[in-house]
Amino acid sequence: MNLRVLIFGVLIVCVIPSVPLRAAEAGVELLGVRKIWDAAPHCAFTDLLKFKDAYYCVFRESSAHIPGLDGKIRVLRSVDGEKWESVALVAEKGIDLRDPKISEAPDGRLMLLMGGSVYDGAEPTPKRKRVSAHSRVSFSGNATEWSTPLPVTGIGDDQWLWQMAWHKGVGYAAVYSTTKVDGKRIFTVWKTSDAVKYEKLADLKPGIDLSEAAIRFAADDTMIVLLRGEEKDRHAWIGASAAPYEKWDWKDGGHAAQGPNFIVLGDGRMFYAGRDFQEKGAAKTVFGRMTREGLEPLITFPSGGDTSYSGIADAGNGELWVSYYSSHEEGQTSIYLAKVRVGR
Repeated sequence: MNLRVLIFGVLIVCVIPSVPLRAAEAGVELLGVRKIWDAAPHCAFTDLLKFKDAYYCVFRESSAHIPGLDGKIRVLRSVDGEKWESVALVAEKGIDLRDPKISEAPDGRLMLLMGGSVYDGAEPTPKRKRVSAHSRVSFSGNATEWSTPLPVTGIGDDQWLWQMAWHKGVGYAAVYSTTKVDGKRIFTVWKTSDAVKYEKLADLKPGIDLSEAAIRFAADDTMIVLLRGEEKDRHAWIGASAAPYEKWDWKDGGHAAQGPNFIVLGDGRMFYAGRDFQEKGAAKTVFGRMTREGLEPLITFPSGGDTSYSGIADAGNGELWVSYYSSHEEGQTSIYLAKVRVGR
């Protein structure tokens, strides 16, 4: 099957026999991929939000994946997905800001949720080791001016608040411990009304070692979680629970999804993106269909090496836009935007 990919304004036709066939059968088509930012040595860990009449892509800038220089959070804006402009750079002295997630708070402000790591020694000392981590939030009314990053309360140090979803005025946060108990990280869910103060909602026990997790809600208020699995098979796990979120059903997703994210459409369909491992264990960022029973990869984006950590936005008219980062082009970690048609 011919797969049309738009990169740097040039139409490239390539033949990829298996994954695109499954994509076509699922009514999914890759419309194009565009590099949107590469101005720092290491650009990574993206998120994407449609807010009012524009799209906002956020990611970390540094000199390396970890630790490198202390990370700063770049905010890009676009109205069409083609032309992007930098509108802000969020930083905190002595703190490595990373894994930014952008959302619209109930009061209408934009919110950045970020991890904040502290290392021994001052930058740019090489091979620094992390000594602590605490999540932070920052707010903006216009996307250009952001409040000073503020540590969250309720959640202690070394509890990584990796992602949050707003649902009916309440924020629900996925948190995993950076240390292990009996060989496994601890996964919990917290709730908040203001994004600063948090209260533990549930102490989940999927029974596997895990890390990053994305939370979304179905139309019937079911909370759905996509977990990055850290077991040998690298499989992601999918959890679902009806309110009040005390009893959970867990399923092996069947595929890896590192740096996981997913979206629930108005018709109930779910699509995910994350890092999977293909021929000879090569890391690739993939996009696919998700159910409460498992994952079905459909499209492999141009990617490789250090890659993944996607943001997903519904652009309307049956299109999803997916941000991600990758180092497949000359080893430079850059930010990309893929446009995918999933039908209506």
